[in-house]
Amino acid sequence: MLINTPRLVITEFDTGMSNAVHLNSLDEDTRRFLPDEVFETEAEAAETIEFLISRYSSADGPFVYPVLLKSGENVGYVQAVLTERAGEWEIGYHIGKRYTKNGYATEAVRAFLPIIMDKLCIKHVVGVCLAENVASIKVLERVGFEKAYLGDGEYQGRSAKIYRAIYRSE
Repeated sequence: MLINTPRLVITEFDTGMSNAVHLNSLDEDTRRFLPDEVFETEAEAAETIEFLISRYSSADGPFVYPVLLKSGENVGYVQAVLTERAGEWEIGYHIGKRYTKNGYATEAVRAFLPIIMDKLCIKHVVGVCLAENVASIKVLERVGFEKAYLGDGEYQGRSAKIYRAIYRSE
């Protein structure tokens, strides 16, 4: 995987990215919205990266790719993961707090969607986040997701008010 946008590069992980992944995971937004993606140590991040690298050749992922600035600085990731619903894929993304409010998530998701959907031979992808995660909802809306549900549901293993949207390819 290699996607170039005007400001970003989306590529495959390598084991040298563990420190950046560790540091990007420690902000309060990750702890609040994606607690299972907090890596308290660089060793935890390295172990996860090794697992993710091993999944690139699989049919069922997860397919997680780092988002880099053109300078090579790791700012976050985009991903496609199978949901519990048979054959349904979900988009995921995270940009480290110190890089937010620059449009990187929108740019990365917009570039990633057609490539990953083609790779997976799918016509739609869902996006799910906590209803209070206004920034993630805005990203989904900007790239063309349509709201499908707002209400109670399960998120990260607990009951919460969630936002669910669908992106359909043309």
